[in-house]
Amino acid sequence: MAMAMAAIVKPVFSNLSHIKSSTTTNTTTRPRASVKCCAVRTEETQRVTLANGNDSLDICRVLNGMWQTSGGWGRIDRDDAVEAMLRYADSGLSTFDMADHYGPAEDLYGIFINRVRRERPPEFLEKIRGLTKWVPPPVKMTSSYVRESINVSRKRMDVASLDMLQFHWWDYSNPGYLDALKHLTDLKEEGKIKTVALTNFDTERLQIILENKIPIVSNQVQHSIVDMRPQQKMAELCQHTGVKLITYGTVMGGLLSEKFLDTNLSIPFAGPSLNTPSLQKYKRMVDAWGGWSQFQVLLQTLKKVASKHGVSIPTVAVKYILDQPAVAGSMIGVRLGLSDHIQDSNAIFSLVLDNDDVNSIQEISKKGKDLLRVIGDCGDEYRR
Repeated sequence: MAMAMAAIVKPVFSNLSHIKSSTTTNTTTRPRASVKCCAVRTEETQRVTLANGNDSLDICRVLNGMWQTSGGWGRIDRDDAVEAMLRYADSGLSTFDMADHYGPAEDLYGIFINRVRRERPPEFLEKIRGLTKWVPPPVKMTSSYVRESINVSRKRMDVASLDMLQFHWWDYSNPGYLDALKHLTDLKEEGKIKTVALTNFDTERLQIILENKIPIVSNQVQHSIVDMRPQQKMAELCQHTGVKLITYGTVMGGLLSEKFLDTNLSIPFAGPSLNTPSLQKYKRMVDAWGGWSQFQVLLQTLKKVASKHGVSIPTVAVKYILDQPAVAGSMIGVRLGLSDHIQDSNAIFSLVLDNDDVNSIQEISKKGKDLLRVIGDCGDEYRR
């Protein structure tokens, strides 16, 4: 792959050090696992390399999220969806994020990647990335069970090796997540997976996993201007170890957009309907953070910044999070074949927020409630 990479520092698991917690909500401090990974920018601002030891994967910093293929956002036509994926990839937005439970997402990727193999040059294929998630039920994590589960995704996506497997676990009281991750690491050594990652793990469990010598390259977490929890605890550990964050919910399902500016959802039928699972989910986050009136002040602030730079509110919202410590990439959901935001997404790479922009956004962001206290650490919203 003809992309520049800086030197990668191998992890050193035995060297543990204490770091003072950046919040007062955690009364005990565990020694932090010192496992050095790195994120190396390639092709200037558009791509980044996630790495841990000998494992590395370069991705586009703006990822195409495929949760929207799972139903609830409109009927997806297979052929139209694949054509849309090709358009995103042709524009440089060549990293797709999916999961085993996102309806036909993995199957669509399999059709798409075969189109790329047939219709695009080899150097184009080298830049395509398919990141998937495995969300198993709380059963015994045997080697054969893990292998069979991963083979299903490999078959659906029609790849010999998964670019990245992001692992989710529902119940921390069940330590089987460590068994699963050790088996995933074995599959990585066999070449079935290129990189092992997490999704929705909290800071404490990420540290435990690293202490168990699992070569994690990233943790995918909810992160937006409204939800700054990852910067309160998780980012500190990530900066120490080199594990990077991939963020979702960064435009809050579309709430962080001009569509919801100057609207009043308290009046029935007066504003846009919350007619998708993501809009409904992130409206609850707005309510927990400070309510719709305060959210309108945030949108007005973002609109001023967006107008100043000639971009949209979502573009500003994503760029702000991409500029946060430890963040390697941010996801924007794609409604394949129904609508696209290619222009807005590509505008993120050239946008530079100045100090005035950042200060104005921080001022209103900090007026919201501390969601770390309200909800808990990253991923705790799924375990309450």
